[in-house]
Amino acid sequence: MRALVWHGKGDIRCDNVPDARIENDGDIILRITATAICGSDLHLMDGYQPTMQKGDILGHEPMGEVVEVGPKVKKWKMGDRAVVPFTIACGECWFCEHTFFSCCDRSNPNAKIAAKAMGHSPAGCFGFSHMLGGYAGGQAEYLRVPYADVGPIKIESGLPDEKVLFLSDIFPTGYMAAENAEIEPGDTVAVWGCGPVGQFAIRSALMLGAGRVIAIDMVPERLALAEAGKAETINFDKEDVYERLQEMTKGRGPDRCIDAVGCEAHGTGSFDAVLDKAKAAVMLATDRAHVLRQAIYCCRKQGTVSVPGVYVGMIDKLPFGAAMNKGLTLRMGQTHVQRYLQPLLAKIQAGEIDPSFLITHRRPLEEGPELYKTFRDKEDGCIKVVLKP
Repeated sequence: MRALVWHGKGDIRCDNVPDARIENDGDIILRITATAICGSDLHLMDGYQPTMQKGDILGHEPMGEVVEVGPKVKKWKMGDRAVVPFTIACGECWFCEHTFFSCCDRSNPNAKIAAKAMGHSPAGCFGFSHMLGGYAGGQAEYLRVPYADVGPIKIESGLPDEKVLFLSDIFPTGYMAAENAEIEPGDTVAVWGCGPVGQFAIRSALMLGAGRVIAIDMVPERLALAEAGKAETINFDKEDVYERLQEMTKGRGPDRCIDAVGCEAHGTGSFDAVLDKAKAAVMLATDRAHVLRQAIYCCRKQGTVSVPGVYVGMIDKLPFGAAMNKGLTLRMGQTHVQRYLQPLLAKIQAGEIDPSFLITHRRPLEEGPELYKTFRDKEDGCIKVVLKP
């Protein structure tokens, strides 16, 4: 089969690879009908995620049609349509029983590697390094899906792929980010990053009762899309974010702050961002945490900072004293996707949101390597890429 494969930093190729096959009784095989490139895939492309190996198949936002079913699978039959969460969960461990699916204790076969870096291992993830299981990803013609009766959601309506594909990751991720922000009616919510997760965080914050949302980015197309989602905007390349937020909130600061950027923040011109970038360039650091620092400084006292943006390792110069003395709540984590699948599908079916608003590029799988670069470099108005194998 054809798949997008990691060959090293900055080197993504569309290769012939062995076909996906049933390995355990609870597996299914999907023929992929749509798959997307995620912002966190860029951390793999740019070499920030450890334990990647040459030949790894990328991608964790897939959906498709069931073409093979393991002997113990009960939920699925040939021809069913499925959207697959990026987090892999067993459904039986203590964490899954408490709906903390991204913390599943059983789905990462390389848990010892992750535990050395993090203390405990999170769940396994599709296409996201050997530290997180070494699972083949979904930017391919076919995908093996383990624990198939637990993870994927069945699409039984006639909704097109593009309306439901983002249930795999970014819609639940944006929604959980807004939920983690502990929004109360009328709150002012600041969202750093108007990429795909940020766009869903904006719309989810308003769904959850925010009085106003202020979106922060520098890319005109992203800012325009945020405004279309009823957000006010700040272009951090033209304005001082802290001063502008102080002005917009009459000196109090936003009630809730969401870091939808993660470990590759730009922070044009700021001293901490320049230092982060220099250290990352010579591999003395993995994370550029300018946005997280800024969110802590900007958030009002007794406010909440929610972090859906992916971080990899150690962060330098985190203003923890500011967070402590201001009484901030910090909430974060990989998304418990399975928890949100049914309620968010219901919102799509009810017409409350059409997630396909985000798509700017629809292309064949073969064009994936070039589109990785287009997405990373924010060229051609690229906000979200959907690939059709």
